[in-house]
Amino acid sequence: MGVTEDLDRVSLQEKELQLTRMDEQMAWEIGMRLRTLAEERSLPIVVDVRRFGQPLFYTALKGTTPDNVSWVQRKSNVVARFHRSSYGVGLTMKSKNDSLEARGLPISDYASHGGSFPLAVKGAGIVGSVTVSGLPQRADHELVVEALCALLGKDYASLKLGPE
Repeated sequence: MGVTEDLDRVSLQEKELQLTRMDEQMAWEIGMRLRTLAEERSLPIVVDVRRFGQPLFYTALKGTTPDNVSWVQRKSNVVARFHRSSYGVGLTMKSKNDSLEARGLPISDYASHGGSFPLAVKGAGIVGSVTVSGLPQRADHELVVEALCALLGKDYASLKLGPE
């Protein structure tokens, strides 16, 4: 799948995967769903769920490193800044031959790599993010989408990215 196709699908994911609420319990449910998927598949990931400015869930599985902590924060900062998934922002910039650095955003604070997804509440807008780090960026993004689909009762097959 090319950049344009992935961008179209990411936009659909962002539109469809909206929560009815975002509280501590919802953060726990999202985080535990991701942790369970990772444990079942032996994935070395870090999971972070937050309302902007307030971490609500964090876990690091076997095989992760301190670098994953930085990646989570930097990808989450992209969602907070652009109110789009970090993968969507990265694809948009790639398609326009643009970069975060060209916009004056330091790579020490921002990463437009897949893995952070906006947490939107119906009627309220984007209030936080869920972030995964540890896999290739497209796989980080897709794991988050898969978990949100399961939690929200959405058909993952109809929302997942196509083959690379």
